[in-house]
Amino acid sequence: MELEDQWWRGQLATDIYQALRYKELKLPSYKGQSPQLNLRRYYADLIAVVSNHFRLCPAARHLAVYLLDLFMDRYDVTEQQLAVVSLSCLLLASKFEEREDQVPKLETLNSLGCISSMNLILTKQGLLHMELLLLETFQWNLYLPTAAHFIEYCLSIAIHEGDLHDGWPLTCLEKSKLYMAKYADYFLEVSLQDHVFLCFAPSLLAAACVAASRLVLHLSPTWPPQLQRLTGYTWENLVPCAEKLLIAHDSDVREANKQKCQQQQQQQMVYHSSGQTATVAQCLHRPSLQYPQQANHRSASYLSHSTTSLPAPNGPQHSSTQAISASLDPKSNLTNRAYQVSMHYTCAAPCFDR
Repeated sequence: MELEDQWWRGQLATDIYQALRYKELKLPSYKGQSPQLNLRRYYADLIAVVSNHFRLCPAARHLAVYLLDLFMDRYDVTEQQLAVVSLSCLLLASKFEEREDQVPKLETLNSLGCISSMNLILTKQGLLHMELLLLETFQWNLYLPTAAHFIEYCLSIAIHEGDLHDGWPLTCLEKSKLYMAKYADYFLEVSLQDHVFLCFAPSLLAAACVAASRLVLHLSPTWPPQLQRLTGYTWENLVPCAEKLLIAHDSDVREANKQKCQQQQQQQMVYHSSGQTATVAQCLHRPSLQYPQQANHRSASYLSHSTTSLPAPNGPQHSSTQAISASLDPKSNLTNRAYQVSMHYTCAAPCFDR
């Protein structure tokens, strides 16, 4: 987004944040009672895939998924209609959050492989009819804050030069901020994967994404006073949400390590069967490791706080929607561990060079 749109850097940042906090108090209630709830994950991924293709801002993507959640919660939507509903939610959200030239065009939507694979042909009349139904459902009010609307405000001071990494001063503040932004974006996308995160206020979810990122990056203090003052949340407020995010993170780490081991075993089999080593060119063209967004959540003890495990979606699987950049994502090298509140990690995080 352009500099003038970065409200969190302006003089009115505090006032805008408080206005968003006030608005989130009036968000519609979510009961999680849709008969098609098991399909929710698939169509949330569809929204993410299409929004990434058109390079829409995170606020548009998160608003679209939120509109889908609310609509499914109120209506018994058939599986054939869910695709049109999902794309209509994305169109409305992009019209509300993006510039006009960024809004996806009908012809381009119909040309996407993910649309044609569903044997779906979108029509202008059908989309307009669905958009009108959505607007009437929400009483023409799309001013619905999501965690994506709060995350940049939290990130504005998420890293401070006085922070410590494993008890040592930071060697590069700008590099640390890049890692923080990548991890916060990862946790923000994790929150889209399961409707359980809708039980948390969007501002709290955004703060929990930053707190979880600081934990994974071994930064101390975990929740410094300046972040508590900025967000208005204490560490105790964030623990339940941060724990769910970290459970999903560790599940992704285990799955990524599992895939990495499988790839290594396959490479060894090829090596032994061929009797020769792979060339440098072959190694360079091997696909990089991707981290699937579908997490197989299991109960665990985190942050000295016990919660139940997240329900795993039973709907159809879809491709990963937004893989974290391999150059800035060290998750596959992290060991599986519990995250404690008051301790220094004995294992050095590989994401900082010293």
